[in-house]
Amino acid sequence: MVEQKDHSKWIARARESFQDSIAVKQKVIENHVNSLIHISEMIAHSISEGGKLFLCGNGGSAADAQHLAAELLVRLRPHVNRQSLPALCLATDMSTVTACGNDYSFEDLFARPLAGLGKRGDVLLGITTSGKSPNVIKAFLQAKEMNIKTIGFLGSDGGPALKHCDASFVVPSHVTARVQEAHITAGHVVMEFIEDMLTESNYLTPI
Repeated sequence: MVEQKDHSKWIARARESFQDSIAVKQKVIENHVNSLIHISEMIAHSISEGGKLFLCGNGGSAADAQHLAAELLVRLRPHVNRQSLPALCLATDMSTVTACGNDYSFEDLFARPLAGLGKRGDVLLGITTSGKSPNVIKAFLQAKEMNIKTIGFLGSDGGPALKHCDASFVVPSHVTARVQEAHITAGHVVMEFIEDMLTESNYLTPI
């Protein structure tokens, strides 16, 4: 038989986490929504001109990168049926990941495949909660050499990655979990905006 315990401590901590998450997102609503519109316009324009979106990140941010790529490649909203849109996460192929780590370095993990797959007019969205991820920064530098636009989903003060971004969404928090929660919400907003912008421009048509 499971012993009955007083859960008041855990309830209080859960409430605190939710309230903290709400507070961070409220700051985003008040000060950072315009950046999401600009980011959406950049990506929608690239796609409409034959470009594609690359995404990268580490750990939970890698999962977010995969998640958001899938929203464009497949579908985001059940009532919006449209063509597949070109998006590719640079952290999905384990053979490439391990080969790059073994033959070059983990810092080359995103820059190396971007060099082979990217082209002028594409967009790279790098996700790093600290703004300090060396492999994301190196990918930004590679993108700059190729005339690929760079977008950062960052946290805190943006870190060293910020100066390498053509556009950025910086979550005003030092707590990794809060930054990640805001990133995925913002990512969904951007993906919806991209769909709507491309539909309004008649690039996308219902299927």
